[in-house]
Amino acid sequence: MEHSRFYYHVSLILSISGFVFPVMVGSIGINYGQIANNLPTPDNVIPLVKSIGATKVKLYDADPRVLKAFANTGVEFIVGLGNEYLSKMRDPDKAQAWVKANVQAYLPATKITCITIGNEILTFNDTSLTDNLLPAMQGIQTALVNLGLDKQVSVTTAHSLAVLEVSFPPSAGSFRKDLVGSITPILNFHAKTNSPFLINAYPFFAFKSNPKQVSLDFVLFQPNQGVVDPKSNFHYDNMLFAQIDAVYSALASLGYSKLPVHISETGWPSKGDEDEVGATLENAKKYNGNLFKTICQRKGTPMRPNTDLNIYVFALFNENMKPGPTSERNYGLFKPDGSPAYLLGINGTDAISTNSTPTTATTTTTTPAPRSPESTSTGYLSISAAVKQAIQSNCFRFVHVWIYWKMEQLQRPTTVSIAVVELPGL
Repeated sequence: MEHSRFYYHVSLILSISGFVFPVMVGSIGINYGQIANNLPTPDNVIPLVKSIGATKVKLYDADPRVLKAFANTGVEFIVGLGNEYLSKMRDPDKAQAWVKANVQAYLPATKITCITIGNEILTFNDTSLTDNLLPAMQGIQTALVNLGLDKQVSVTTAHSLAVLEVSFPPSAGSFRKDLVGSITPILNFHAKTNSPFLINAYPFFAFKSNPKQVSLDFVLFQPNQGVVDPKSNFHYDNMLFAQIDAVYSALASLGYSKLPVHISETGWPSKGDEDEVGATLENAKKYNGNLFKTICQRKGTPMRPNTDLNIYVFALFNENMKPGPTSERNYGLFKPDGSPAYLLGINGTDAISTNSTPTTATTTTTTPAPRSPESTSTGYLSISAAVKQAIQSNCFRFVHVWIYWKMEQLQRPTTVSIAVVELPGL
């Protein structure tokens, strides 16, 4: 930095945990699912979203409570139109009524930028849903045009990675032959409306289905020798990037190489059934922690090195009412009470901690923080040399660091500004 001194403001989000998430430079998205009966109110979700540095939220519906709560926060939203509504959107009047009630009503206070039509429709093996998908997308797009909203809100749909017939090597990526007839008109829609192609990519599923052949380090972004694509000669050190580039190749094979690709879902469960190999808290911590680091680095894939990743992590909460295997209810970064499901293990996270005694290193400044009268901690917040390094490497967003502190008396998350810390020499 040019300045000899760098001041930053430290804010505390006081909740029931003792955990820290750094707010990162990279644009992080988060999936906010609500198939549960024990989640906090949307007002209390706002500080949790901000604590992980997320600037984008993806909903699976257009929940008015959420959209109202996030008004004037600057957080971008993708809202969803459920599979059950697709056939109705063929009717122009119904499509326009839906957009008026679920999008226009919240603009501009709530920053809705995209609408997803259905979820993983083409791999449902439901011909009715498949037949209604593109007409529904077109109906919503026409409604946006009629209401003058098409320049600020795009229309798309999210696909499972199972739409690919070949995903490795990435340069050979191609769509399933039986889906080409359905997906090509959708790609043409994206090209005409300049909307992104969304894919749900889960390296976890690849590892679970073949743990003896798939390297765990490769899927968790851990150090490994990686693999080389024999055709492109690109080197891949993680599976997610290989999956993304396989999608780029599949799009190029149909003549749509310029379409932007966004990852609408990716994550790792912290718990699973006995046959769900790899679904552990430690692996979830590594996958999501390393994923956050990768987003922070603004690192593109080998095939698109200069393209920022647009990734929505799955998911914000563990959802106790989701059907299916145990893993489906354990993808959350947070538990329903607002406490972290696990420590992400990010460098910035480890750099800021609550210590029983203040440190006195020359690069360390200690600042008293409020504490519970019954707490055994002295209530000191240690800002270590690692924070200085993190700031210099752009892993923190401007001046805010969000810190979780255990306060048993508090009934809900509260933001308290406590100090301005001076780090000399930056």
